[in-house]
Amino acid sequence: MNISGTTRVFLILGDPVAQVRAPEAFNHLFAKHGADAVLVPAKLSSANLAAFVKNSLLADNIDGLWLAIPHKTAMVGLLDHCETLGRVAGAVNAARRNADGSLEGALFDGVGFVKALDHFGLPIAGRDALVVGVGGGGVAIAASLAARGAGRIALFDSTPGRTAAVASKLAAEFGVDVVSAASADPAGHDLVVNATPLGLKAGDPLPFDVARVDTDAAVIDILMKNQPTPLLRACRARGITAHPGFEMMVQQVPEYLSFFGFDAIAREVQADSSDIRALFEAP
Repeated sequence: MNISGTTRVFLILGDPVAQVRAPEAFNHLFAKHGADAVLVPAKLSSANLAAFVKNSLLADNIDGLWLAIPHKTAMVGLLDHCETLGRVAGAVNAARRNADGSLEGALFDGVGFVKALDHFGLPIAGRDALVVGVGGGGVAIAASLAARGAGRIALFDSTPGRTAAVASKLAAEFGVDVVSAASADPAGHDLVVNATPLGLKAGDPLPFDVARVDTDAAVIDILMKNQPTPLLRACRARGITAHPGFEMMVQQVPEYLSFFGFDAIAREVQADSSDIRALFEAP
């Protein structure tokens, strides 16, 4: 990369940050398309987030931020403007400084998820979905499914009391039947999503009983590591349609690019994401 005094600088904030894949993907695209821009990781504690955001964006050539764990939720309180999905989910993964100096945020996790379903040829309208795990990713996915007209969405989380408020909020915002599930039983659902971290560590239990998944259902495991995950292997052993989370990440790339003003690159990536897909799927 040719970094100079004119380079637009973007930062991805996380703690930890060593695991993020965004710099290799976006810096590849910036170089490939001749964009004078760079995305740099920054390890930042939660205690320092507010001060860092305020002060880093005083630099005129630092144009925006990517947000990784654990900053997606806390960032919402620092914004002047937030689009609907981010506001409803209470989390964002991108923030930009507008021309008037205001800070605007957006959430792309759920958008990437529903675009991945489109890529897989899985219809959303009228689909009965179960989302297991209602952290930031799970709420984003549920919100985007609701926005796209899913028939019924059930939410389950192992933390007591977490799903009821989320279900009520999504139902009120989108006019879709969203309920709090008493268990992670996948029976009767034709789309089942693992949005928990179960499967990252050796010995983790499966997030739900694969033997209870309907044979014509589809399962999406949004974990990016340990591929294929134990859940994917168990589903495929039963002949269940099951997909990993890579495509969800691939489909977010054009959204980030457009949000930060790289519209021409976004259109090209949306038309052909093969090199980004290969990058994310590489070991």
